Amino acid sequence: MEMLFLSLLSLVTIVKPVPLRPQASPTQQSHMDFSEADWEFAQEYLHNFYGHKSKPVRTKRTAVSDAGPDRTTALCDKIRDMQRFFGLPPSGELTQETMATMRRPRCSLSDAEPFGETIRWKKRNLSYRVVGYDNIISAPKLHRIFREAWRLWSNVAAIKFRRRNRKEADIVISFYNGDHSDGSPFDGKGGILAHAFLPGYGIGGDVHFDAEEDWSFNATGFNLFAVTVHEFGHALGLHHSSDPGAVMYPAYNFAPDYNLQLSFRDVKDVQHLYGVSPNFASQFSKNPPPRTPDKCDPDLSFDAVSELQQELLFFKGRFMWRKHPNFIETGITLIRSLWPNGVPLHLDAVYQNVERNVVLFFKGQQYWMLRQLEVQEGFPRNISNLGFPSRITSVDAALHFRNDHTTVFFTGHECWRYDEQQNRMEGSPALIEQQWPGIPSPIDAAVLYEGFVHLFKGSVRYQFDLSARQVVSTGPANDLLECKRHPGSEISSERITE
Repeated sequence: MEMLFLSLLSLVTIVKPVPLRPQASPTQQSHMDFSEADWEFAQEYLHNFYGHKSKPVRTKRTAVSDAGPDRTTALCDKIRDMQRFFGLPPSGELTQETMATMRRPRCSLSDAEPFGETIRWKKRNLSYRVVGYDNIISAPKLHRIFREAWRLWSNVAAIKFRRRNRKEADIVISFYNGDHSDGSPFDGKGGILAHAFLPGYGIGGDVHFDAEEDWSFNATGFNLFAVTVHEFGHALGLHHSSDPGAVMYPAYNFAPDYNLQLSFRDVKDVQHLYGVSPNFASQFSKNPPPRTPDKCDPDLSFDAVSELQQELLFFKGRFMWRKHPNFIETGITLIRSLWPNGVPLHLDAVYQNVERNVVLFFKGQQYWMLRQLEVQEGFPRNISNLGFPSRITSVDAALHFRNDHTTVFFTGHECWRYDEQQNRMEGSPALIEQQWPGIPSPIDAAVLYEGFVHLFKGSVRYQFDLSARQVVSTGPANDLLECKRHPGSEISSERITE
């Protein structure tokens, strides 16, 4: 314990505010590094989903550099709109991460739908029928999926659904290949998965699925139930939501093990259209619809906090906030929007090792190492590989000191010092109350930021001065996040469809 005390004390003389490396993060690739095909795809995406007026294909490669200030501003503004919608740093530049988000499978409806009016069905009893699903899936299983998807919506809103086999129905559900003469052709596997039309006469309310997709009901392919619930939301009159926790989020973001539920946002929006289901209160009194974490919630706590190149990341459940020094806005997004493969959710600890260019994620007895957003071979591994004894079953927080090439791990009431160069644990653990005076234990998260150590427990953040070895201030856990609320669009008029 004495050895660890001396080692931690030595940090006082060497830990100072360190300028972040000037090189760009792998997620922030320059917009001039993309090919002509990339630019063509990006502008088509912005045209389809954000109303951008694309230039002819032959000029797309140089659209930013030589198109003139008006065109450059228009394009950057649309990129920025898209980045804000998906919780990305709103740089207005086409980055590698922005391109990766654009390439995610999604619904083909626009994200820039007008919010001036609401379109809904006037009736509360709707009929639907299913056609054109031969060789896609067995009829009994298909009808069960659709019935369960409608039930999610009718459980919360005052609306009912019944299936018809031959008669005309309000909503027709179909599977199509390629161009099917509705103005929104499908593009084969991946890309556009499905679309639906808002309530109305004729094609209004109809739902179309891409027949070429690998539709499934487990960990492989695209989960038909999840996509169905989203498209049925459109058929009821709902637009896309920028809330990454909402079913009406436009990109496919469903983990294989995720238990699909309508979010608080989905429920509120559909109840605005159709009223509250008579059974809603009794069904959801004990388990209300899940809310996406609000960065301005005074009771907000974090699972982990970490640096990532120029950004500061705050993790909560399956979400994260990204604080960038060059942008006022701090948007929420999904953890899997940045690390789509292999990273667990509901994390215990995260830290970045700049020297080795890796990020480590901890959950339970396992940890993952990622480089360039990819899980490294041989991971996850057991935390015992780092030198923890078998009695340690999880890591509460990790605090990396890049100058000293060490990481301090917090577990319960103890802290451990790990030598990143020697890949070994140094000495024995020490008590947090002795090494970090004024810090309660166990803690939730820790990060070195702007010359101070910030430690988080519950809804409280402790700012710790290493030189003085004392807490210099306390405050809400979320006071590093800007809490500037954006008022929702007010509904000025409604158009009701039979």
